Amino acid sequence: MQTFYDYLLIGGGIIGASTALQLKQRFPSARILLLEKEAGAARHQTGHNSGVIHAGVYYAPGSLKARFCREGAEATVAFCERHKIPYRRCGKLLVATSPLEVERMEALAERCRQNEIEVELLSAAELKAAEPNIAGLGALRVAATGIVDYQKVTDALLAEFTALGGEVLFSAVVTALYEDENSIEVVYGGERIRGGFLISCAGLMADRVLEMLGIEADFRIVPFRGEYYQLPPAYNDIVSHLIYPIPDPELPFLGVHLTRMIDGSVTVGPNAVVGWKREGYGRFNFSLRDSWENLSYPGFWRVMRTHLRSGLCEMKNSLWKRGYLELVRKYCPQLALTDLRPYPAGIRAQAVTSDGSLVHDFLFAESPRSLHVCNAPSPAATSALPIGAYICDKVEQRQS
Repeated sequence: MQTFYDYLLIGGGIIGASTALQLKQRFPSARILLLEKEAGAARHQTGHNSGVIHAGVYYAPGSLKARFCREGAEATVAFCERHKIPYRRCGKLLVATSPLEVERMEALAERCRQNEIEVELLSAAELKAAEPNIAGLGALRVAATGIVDYQKVTDALLAEFTALGGEVLFSAVVTALYEDENSIEVVYGGERIRGGFLISCAGLMADRVLEMLGIEADFRIVPFRGEYYQLPPAYNDIVSHLIYPIPDPELPFLGVHLTRMIDGSVTVGPNAVVGWKREGYGRFNFSLRDSWENLSYPGFWRVMRTHLRSGLCEMKNSLWKRGYLELVRKYCPQLALTDLRPYPAGIRAQAVTSDGSLVHDFLFAESPRSLHVCNAPSPAATSALPIGAYICDKVEQRQS
């Protein structure tokens, strides 16, 4: 007889793990199975980010993103303390290097206050006292920002999930989905299982999972590579905070920053360049299918046209290491070309609509027996616990 589960989940990143655990906590007697196509958890976006516990500086006051980030930062710290996962609240400095950036910095300070985030404006002299190796006209200090290893957080979430009786199946590549009025069937590796309800947290493959059920949605996942470098061990103490530039509000990404990782090393990055392979983390990556899906999608060309200048600049700096270096030397002038050492890239699953809009908010799609997380915007890792609770709320509402 075919095994039947009350709930099936696809995706073993931090969102899928958080959702699975909280679903099991709400329904202790339910049979719940999480399927992950890789041999372990957090092998994609979760395991390839900078590990920052964000405070919520950039998000519109009153928005779901702002609330989830603030709640998620506290929940992440509490979870780490409960599970004895190392983390550090080292704080973040957003450094202004021009008069225009000073104006933007002051606007960000006001947004922080509206979002109830403790913030401090530093003069150039105060910045130099706090970070002798950083140059700027001033800075915004956000003490609540921290750093953690989200791979370890995800592993702990799944360990707690399985301890409660939940099941995880790795190396389970889902190849087909079938839904009828009574159940939903998942096909993987020649095997078939059935469940009462499916939750998809498939990240980079979110749109392809939708296609398996024939659900129409006005978006496609366009991968953006975030390329990093690592500084030599001699520079592990070059900064005591995380160092960020003041972002340009017209651009969708935050800019190249210095990150003190939880292991003590310091990374530089990321940039944001179009990816030609959804899971391409090496230096040279290309997938015919992924590239064709980019090039054949009208929304891709429209977003490229909208951000043509910044996109070309990002591509140039990706190919020309010295250009990348200059982005960092704006606020850390002592670094040299030889200080930028190789480090694995990350891939951001960016939902793009057919009119060329970047989806910056949460995006869901559904069928009678499934709920799909199509876009979980940055900082999804920080916000994973409240996002998981929100998904569970939506599932409960659907089934009430």
